[in-house]
Amino acid sequence: MAYYGRPKATAAAAWSMMRPGARSALPRSLSWRPLGPADNAELAALVARAEDVDDPPYRTTDQETAEYFLDPTYSGVAGRDGDGLMRAFGLVRVRPAAEIFASVLGVVDPLWRGRGIGGAILHWQSERARHLIGAERAGRQGDGSLIPAHIITTVLEDDERMQTHLTNLGYSPQRWYREVRRSLSEPIPQAPVDRFLSIEPWSKDLDEAILRVHNRAADDAGAEPMSPERWAAGRAFFAPEWSFVALDRSSDRARIAGYLLSSRYEQDWEALGWKEGYTDMLGALAEYSERGLGAALLAAAMRAYAAAGMEYAAAGVDSASPTGAGSLYERLGYQPTRGTILYGLDV
Repeated sequence: MAYYGRPKATAAAAWSMMRPGARSALPRSLSWRPLGPADNAELAALVARAEDVDDPPYRTTDQETAEYFLDPTYSGVAGRDGDGLMRAFGLVRVRPAAEIFASVLGVVDPLWRGRGIGGAILHWQSERARHLIGAERAGRQGDGSLIPAHIITTVLEDDERMQTHLTNLGYSPQRWYREVRRSLSEPIPQAPVDRFLSIEPWSKDLDEAILRVHNRAADDAGAEPMSPERWAAGRAFFAPEWSFVALDRSSDRARIAGYLLSSRYEQDWEALGWKEGYTDMLGALAEYSERGLGAALLAAAMRAYAAAGMEYAAAGVDSASPTGAGSLYERLGYQPTRGTILYGLDV
């Protein structure tokens, strides 16, 4: 049992508590206690053992697991064996926005699977998420009970056991995410833009403006905007030398029309068997959607990856996205690989 993700973090004080109810009693085969930042080294080791067996298309570092605890509200539990070794964990994180999202993630050590631990953790998480959502609603001004709320998690597409657990608890598939990859040994296409547009290297001075463009693009696509804190967090693997902006210079003052942010996930390369540059974010304002910015930004990134000795360009694509990102990658020669499914439960 494992449901993975690379959650983006938000900086805030942590709240960790364990209050399992009668329906979510955790198995007595392990000793359970709250999970917090002090447990990160053990947590990262557990995740690494699971990923060695499950072989997801990435590897999670201790820097990334540390970011699990940066959300404003979280609640976690860890199960240890008789020798004190962490064998399982479950985490619930709440990110309030216009709607409330409680994301759950967890792992059971491969040597301890098949004992009902994963299903029990998911029961605990579902109840804990309802409690945290209720507290968030109660704290809102006005009639907080009317605020839509969702419990969400991602599962590897071939993890049928966890998908069955989720379905039995009332969750349903909401979105499908697919890793895509393109060999850089193939010719990188030319992707010209019109004379008033230019593709230029990312600059720290532009980052605040890029966030504003990202949030406008997210709003156009019906996605959640990012706070400055969340935008700045989770950049341990950010590769500025592989990141670009599209500038509109049709007026006296240049305007950001689109952006591409890349990361260098070196910890993945050994498991993958090759080196790759990874496109983490790609976006453009709606009024530029027909002007070829996506292709031009990706072509610039591919050239930068190749110049750095990377063998592949890779990205993650939301197959339910209304932006047409999947077809854009396909036109540029990216091929789909392993994917994950987002399951959700409205509460």
